Amino acid sequence: MKQPTDAAKEYIEELFRGNAGGHDSAHTLRVYRNAIRIAEHESCNIRIVALAALLHDADDHKLFNTENNANARAFLTVQGVDPEEIESICEAINSVSFSQNRGRRPATIEGKIVQDADRLDAIGAIGIARTFAFGGEHGRTLESSIDHFHEKLLLLKGEMNTEAAKQLAEERHDFMVRFLEEFEKENGHI
Repeated sequence: MKQPTDAAKEYIEELFRGNAGGHDSAHTLRVYRNAIRIAEHESCNIRIVALAALLHDADDHKLFNTENNANARAFLTVQGVDPEEIESICEAINSVSFSQNRGRRPATIEGKIVQDADRLDAIGAIGIARTFAFGGEHGRTLESSIDHFHEKLLLLKGEMNTEAAKQLAEERHDFMVRFLEEFEKENGHI
């Protein structure tokens, strides 16, 4: 039998097939890599971090009409993951969403790591690309997508939980600021 992390990579490939709006398997794999990178600097349960990162969007309310992490729980149960570990993974998953966790810090280090990893993928060059991919998929104008930077993305640097993520966020944040300055200049606002 495959390791649960390997099986999760295959599962998310299937689950997100055809999604081009920024919440796809490529996003999930970047979050996973970010999470592992951050976890190397923290005392944590790496298996919970890995599986929560890989499954963090498996029940995202913007993509699926599920409750209580149904997709993640079903996958983990089939993989033979211990029920207590499933609860820990789901707790970390549930701490990721920006809109549903505004102003709250995750209770566990695993949740903090996965939240940071997801937020890192929302900023910098990748974050810019994802913003416009999502905006195009949902009929947003360029200006409406730019508003998203001010409403959410520029706030993320200050909401990182771990020191490793804070360091990674700094450069990505600065890149977004430079992008927005150039956008405004080219758009005739300066």
